[in-house]
Order: sequence, then structure tokens, then C-alpha cells
Amino acid sequence: MDFNLSEDDLELKQMARELAEKRIYPHALEFDEEEKTPQELIDECAELGYFGFTVPEEYGGLGLSTTAFGGVLEEICGACAGFGIMMSVHGALACGIINEYGSEDLKNKYLPDLASGAKIGAYCLTEPNAGTDVASIAVTAEDKNDHYLINGTKSFVTNAVHARVLIVFARTGPDEGRAGISAFVVDADSEGVTVGQAEKKCGVRASDTREINFQDVKVPKENLIGELGAGFKMALTILNSGRIGVSFQAVGIAQSALNEAIKYSKERVQFDQPICNFQAIQFKLSEMATRIDAGRLLAYRAAQLKDAGIPCQREASMAKLFCAQMANYVCNEAVQIHGGYGYIKEYAVERYFRDARVAALYEGTTEAQRLVIARDLLKD
Repeated sequence: MDFNLSEDDLELKQMARELAEKRIYPHALEFDEEEKTPQELIDECAELGYFGFTVPEEYGGLGLSTTAFGGVLEEICGACAGFGIMMSVHGALACGIINEYGSEDLKNKYLPDLASGAKIGAYCLTEPNAGTDVASIAVTAEDKNDHYLINGTKSFVTNAVHARVLIVFARTGPDEGRAGISAFVVDADSEGVTVGQAEKKCGVRASDTREINFQDVKVPKENLIGELGAGFKMALTILNSGRIGVSFQAVGIAQSALNEAIKYSKERVQFDQPICNFQAIQFKLSEMATRIDAGRLLAYRAAQLKDAGIPCQREASMAKLFCAQMANYVCNEAVQIHGGYGYIKEYAVERYFRDARVAALYEGTTEAQRLVIARDLLKD
């Protein structure tokens, strides 16, 4: 099924698959062990336009739909989920919020460099004491007449060491609850911005994740995104794009795990025959494939609703909830099919097993997705 992808979109998806197979997958274990994505791969993808997929053409991007971008993410994440989430955060969140809510001056100032990959974007929302509870963020942005002064710490920032453009959510009204949160574009090389040590993660280890500290960081008034006090609403709305991205990431990981399981089951001989001949293995493979297709359909539905301008909060959360659980199930079964070898790093399913776990955590936990879905159901 092409999910309404144009010929150009399908060609880009095929190009992403070829890039993943030739340049990313062969080195994915190396990226995982070294816990980084090499700069030369980032530069290569920048030259190919991969960081401008979501940016409109008038600002130097390719202007891909969410649906087309999702297909590309699936291919990249199937090879290396760590590099894939770098692209997703940059494109769906950092570029997305500037494009959707930023002033024309902000778009002209930042989107061309983000689209070219000359600058990488990061999304600074989570804090040490503010995860799912976004309204409790404590980073402050104090109005100093001709600028804002930002202070505080953001945690679990994807792309932290690479990012030159930071989307920062801060409290501009200490007594205003959700209405007291605003969003800003902050240049990472601003005085007072300090990037912490890399987090030692279980999976998606090629993705850079760190704390960023802000100490008396001056931000121009014009770098406010949207209206003052609109940050909370914007954060939750843009997270729909992030959740769709993670859904495609989960599908990509799961599909690759299934491919590895099928290959291994044909090669592994026990009791004088390939283990794929056994009904127990066949039942596992059929269940894995069915759940992957169901997840892919949910992800594409959410993406196409977003492209059509139709509210998709429930559908994005459904896709993210199901795909995260599906990927964990599929990767667990892939390890099981490999037996003891599935627990060895030499086999890719060990990495997929670790990479899949985070899909149920970031961009809103599984529990948070259930709350979003239930509240949307009940409000009617």
C-alpha cells in the first residue's frame, strides 16, 4: 500500500531504504557501542536534504507531508533508531514548532539553516522534576524589557551536543499555571548555555541525550514563539507530530526485528530441519507480522489526518501507544526465536530489543497516551 504517497514521496522512501541498507545498517552496531552518530554521516544526510524534509520549500526545505516523512523515518529507524530519532526530533519538533507557530522573521532566520542541516535543532521541554507533568516546569524566562533572561535546567535533551538551535519552554508567569509557559528559540552558542555529559542509555545509544543548563541566558524578544503564555498548548500540539514520528520509529524497529527473525528461522537447523518449519515459530512470525501491519496502519492514519488539518490528538496517541507496545512485543519474540544467540550483540535483534523499549517512554509514556485517549473519548 502506498498510503497516498506521491511518486516523488515513494522515490524518497526508496532512497532512504537504500541509504539505510548501504550506509547506516552496516555500522549500526558500531554507532551503538560508541554511543554516537558520526559527524560524517550527519553531513552526508544534510547534503542529501534529510534535515529539510519537513521545512517548506520557500525556506529551503523539501516540504514533505507528515505521511511521507513517516515513511522515511521507518526506513532510517529500521537501520539505526538512534539516528532516526535525531531526524524526528529535528524535523517534527524543532522545525515543526517554528514553522507552525513562529513569526515570519523567525522562520526566515532559522528554518533555512535547519533545512540545510547547517544547524541541528533540539526540543527542550522535559526537566528533572517535570516529565509527563509539563505544567510543572520550573525553568524561567524573566522579562527584562528588551530581552528575556532564561534560567534553569532541561533534561533528556535529544541532539543536545549537535544542536545549535534550541526550542526552550520556560515559565514567564510564575503564578499562572499552564498559562504561564512560553516557548523560545535559543541559540545554543549563547553565553550561559552549558551542555552536560552524555546520558548512558539502555538503547538508541547512537542518539545524543544530555542535560542543558541555562544561566542568565539572554534571548531577544523577537525569539518568542507565538504568543506569550501559549507554550503549554503549543507543546502538546507539536507533541502529536513527535508521537507520530515515534510510531514510525517503532514500526521500523519491529519490521527489522521480524526480518531478522525470518532470516534466522530459515537458517537455524534443529531436529534435522529449519526451525521455520515448526508451528510454534510460524505462529510467532504470523503474530509479529500482523501486529506490525496494524501499527503501520495506525501510524499512517494519524499522519494523514495531520496532513489534512484534522485534529488527531487521539489518533496520534493511539498510534504511539499501540506501536510502542507492538515493537516491544515483536522484538521480544525475535530474541526468543534466536534463542541464546538473540542475547548476543553480534545479532541485531539484541539491539532492536533495547531500542524498542524507549518507544513506550518518550514523547509521553504509555500511561499518558491512555489518559489522552480516554479523555478525548469521554469529552464527547
